[in-house]
Amino acid sequence: MMDSEKLLALIFISPILLAQSILLFIDAKKKGAYAWFWGLLGLIQFPCPSIFYYFIIIRPYRKKIKF
Repeated sequence: MMDSEKLLALIFISPILLAQSILLFIDAKKKGAYAWFWGLLGLIQFPCPSIFYYFIIIRPYRKKIKF
């Protein structure tokens, strides 16, 4: 059975990962960039998927819109 520290960590970390996953999924769907992949990747850890998403999807998308 889980001890109280692990349970407490799970209670605090789960909403963060879920929120990150949902935000990545929604934004990737708007940009047409493998929404399910980014959503699932967002559930794995924090904040690396968000950082990768910024450099791989958002920056090139913004540069494309400027011109």
